[in-house]
Amino acid sequence: MATPGATKRLTKEYASITKSPPPYIIAHPSESNILEWHYILTGPPDTPYHNGQYWGTLTFPPNYPFAPPAIRMHTPSGRFRPSDRLCLSISDFHPKSFNPTWEVSTILTGLLSFMTSEEMTTGSVRATEAERKVFAHRTRWWNSTGGGSKVSADSSARGFGAIKSGDGGAKFRQEWPELDEENLKWLAERKIDLATGLPAPDPAPPQCLPEVAGLRRRPGTSPGVGAAVMHGGQQARDVGGSWLSRNKWTVVLGAVFAYIMVARALGDGAMAAAK
Repeated sequence: MATPGATKRLTKEYASITKSPPPYIIAHPSESNILEWHYILTGPPDTPYHNGQYWGTLTFPPNYPFAPPAIRMHTPSGRFRPSDRLCLSISDFHPKSFNPTWEVSTILTGLLSFMTSEEMTTGSVRATEAERKVFAHRTRWWNSTGGGSKVSADSSARGFGAIKSGDGGAKFRQEWPELDEENLKWLAERKIDLATGLPAPDPAPPQCLPEVAGLRRRPGTSPGVGAAVMHGGQQARDVGGSWLSRNKWTVVLGAVFAYIMVARALGDGAMAAAK
């Protein structure tokens, strides 16, 4: 539970950051807990994170501002491990280096600056620029769907404030309903499959249109007449082939007998002429 001093300080800072938000940063406290803040960093131009929507949380201690918050980024970015606590000079990893005059806007500006650098720390990861651009393009899908419908088997997120993938976007929707609505419109316009985050395939065209099927019929005949003609011809061929196969030896013997008779007649005629 927040101390009266922490509540007063965070209420004042919320009014300040709402009135004059730093570039590429918005943030607000949770309605149910003033010590839990949710932020969105928009990837700045000329960085691999350009136009990415990076959601995270600041979890303040009850005695803030005399101790720093835990800092997490839930959206996969290629820069930080999702939902892991980040070791920064402005985070709870280094309470002795925290300056009580630093505000929420100071903390988030420092986080954005560190994100766009290549410095490594606990909770950060290495990735190529191309990989980070792919992550940036998928941030809206991940935030509004929770990365699909299944909890990641290798998720290592631990502790209060950690967000695992697979919640269907419920937590994001609760904290950012307007952004969630915008995201779903953005995904629909680009025909993004909500289950995978990938472009949905175009529906397969019909195999044979009725107009094309009509071109296959002979002019002047109906489908029924054409089918009857084809069927009748096939039956005639079947009948002829069947009779020949049953009487092939009779045909052969008849041909031989006819040949002998013709040869004999020709022979008799030749003999009569000689006489």
